[in-house]
Amino acid sequence: MEYQAGGQRSRPRPAPESLRAQAYLQDYAAFLEAVPFPSVVFDHRWDVVLTNDAFETLFRGVGPHPTAMPGDNFLRFVLFHPDAGTILAEHESSWCLPMLAHFAAAIERHGQDPVLRSILREIAQDPIMDAAYRHGLPHWIRSVGPEALEHDGAVRPLWHPDPRWGRTDCRIVGETPKTLKGMGYTRMTLVLRDARRSTGAARTTARVRRATSHLSVVPAAEA
Repeated sequence: MEYQAGGQRSRPRPAPESLRAQAYLQDYAAFLEAVPFPSVVFDHRWDVVLTNDAFETLFRGVGPHPTAMPGDNFLRFVLFHPDAGTILAEHESSWCLPMLAHFAAAIERHGQDPVLRSILREIAQDPIMDAAYRHGLPHWIRSVGPEALEHDGAVRPLWHPDPRWGRTDCRIVGETPKTLKGMGYTRMTLVLRDARRSTGAARTTARVRRATSHLSVVPAAEA
């Protein structure tokens, strides 16, 4: 796709070299468009390979950012975009900490990857996020357990720009077919849940913009 949520892409999407793999991705993109829920395919760096229209609709109100657009690198968006909290509700506890846990695991596997190293440097430049990553995150992982490193099945809150959804929850579903996994890619779909089924959904429609600084606290593990 030529455009992403919030404006034109700042850099090309990563793509496989082989023509066969490229053809597969073209067909997979068509398949992705048939999915009614926001769905994204990314590599081990969280560089985005494919998104569908529902994904772009979810993030259409996000302002421009040089490195942290949701259609460029989803991890950078969650951690560094000042608008992330306007879409990803309970941003710190429900989204930042789980993504930091996944990032820590990726650093262990791909410690010399230059993109991951650059993200690590950005984390280190933010004193609050650095403290959360180096000190708070290990405690959180011990408290939450192995599920801290698993996206699939997690239920997380968000704000959808379509008032028919509004403040709701989504269940994260990881569906990565063998061919896609063989290319080093992962697919993640945010299955939106009807607000009437979303336990604990907020009744208010007020939306609070996230402050410029990132993590302000490292919350206790949720039940």
